[in-house]
Amino acid sequence: MKLAEHHRNQREQWEIRQLDHDLLQQRHSERERERELKEQAEHRLLHADEQEDYDLQSACRAPIASLDCMEEFSAGSALSALGERGSDGVITKEQLLLSGLTHSAPGNPYQLSRQTSLTPGLRYRNLGKSGLRVSNIGLGTWPIFGPGVTEEQAEQIVSLAMDSGINVFDLSEAHSGTRAEVELGRILIRKGWKRSSFVVNTKIYWSTRSEERGLSRKHIIESVKASLGRLQLAYIDVVIVHKADPMCPMEEIVRAMHYVISQGWAMYWGTARWSPVEIMEAYTNSRQFNCITPIVEQAEYHMFCREKTELYIPELYNKIGVGLMAWSPITMGLAQGKEDGGVQLFSRYSFRSKYRSFSWTEDETSANKEGFTWVKEKVQPEETRKQSEKIRELNALSERLGCTLAQLSIAWCLKNESVQCLLLGATSTDQLYDNIQSLQLIPKLNTNMVAEIERILENKPTRPPMVSTLALR
Repeated sequence: MKLAEHHRNQREQWEIRQLDHDLLQQRHSERERERELKEQAEHRLLHADEQEDYDLQSACRAPIASLDCMEEFSAGSALSALGERGSDGVITKEQLLLSGLTHSAPGNPYQLSRQTSLTPGLRYRNLGKSGLRVSNIGLGTWPIFGPGVTEEQAEQIVSLAMDSGINVFDLSEAHSGTRAEVELGRILIRKGWKRSSFVVNTKIYWSTRSEERGLSRKHIIESVKASLGRLQLAYIDVVIVHKADPMCPMEEIVRAMHYVISQGWAMYWGTARWSPVEIMEAYTNSRQFNCITPIVEQAEYHMFCREKTELYIPELYNKIGVGLMAWSPITMGLAQGKEDGGVQLFSRYSFRSKYRSFSWTEDETSANKEGFTWVKEKVQPEETRKQSEKIRELNALSERLGCTLAQLSIAWCLKNESVQCLLLGATSTDQLYDNIQSLQLIPKLNTNMVAEIERILENKPTRPPMVSTLALR
């Protein structure tokens, strides 16, 4: 009896120990499962945060394509990646642009460049030392809304620019009258783009022949309010004062621009075709009277007009934060596709000009001019032998690079780091597409190529030597 009872007690104790062991194993397994589930949840949360950050960056970040990854792939694999083609089986330039295919010169095979976004070479940079981000290529609307371009064509050009990542639209009453503001305003309303996705520049222009004399406070405020009405926008991003008025006190100009920005009608203001001395005077007056300072100067810049842009604008940027929007990398005659023998790439007037522009005057921009015939009249005077020889050498160099002379000129301008935005015009989507492709030439302009261009031009600007007043005694 005692022995049987002893065995029974031992068996019960063993069962209890086994039950405790199983319970501990179950608890351990549950803890392990909980830990695994927690790690999986944390991993999913971290992945979701990273994906959200990536999506946010993809939505807000400028569509920047690295110039270091211009590695070429075979055109056949790229064409097969397109998938969709037109009804006739032909792939359009717009499809090639959006898919990453590029072409350099007419007749050359299409090539694919590796890229991380829509447009290879497109960059977004701060305008001046402000926080405003602008694409390194802007759309100048003077030729778009000029005679000879229909409203439908203008809308296609603006849409292609926006789809390509260009976010700057530059307007000027001096070039196309008030039509540009009216038409662009209609396009922006029809498209329904977010207001934060584009930058509109318009100019306060005064002419000695117009009724609005000078840059008075009255003229500045009335011009801005009229532009807002034509554009149908709540505000203008950058108001540009086109040409300085020597008869108006600078204090009145800067106070009027400060008032315009304080009222919310504009975000920033800048200048166009001002001399460095005038820009510095505006900055000094703004600081003296606690007014908002200008952030940008629009200046002419191309291979034969370099002194102001390369010598004085970088100094103004470093000292007072004034940035640069360059215009006229090619003549308007060539910009319209008129590459006949009578229209040269650069105007002779530009060779003699230091600060002024060759492109237009009040007489030339009057409404009674038909088409662009006045451009030919301006640039048709026979070039000197030396200047013509330079253009021929540049043309030969562009053929070696597999591009047009216009594309080489645009890429050369963008090579200058001081140019934060280069304004380009176009009268067709094909021409705008060709201009955009100039971005892919920038990596080809290495040190040797730039030296070759400088050898041809022989006009690199240099500062005059310092003159000591003591030496004059």
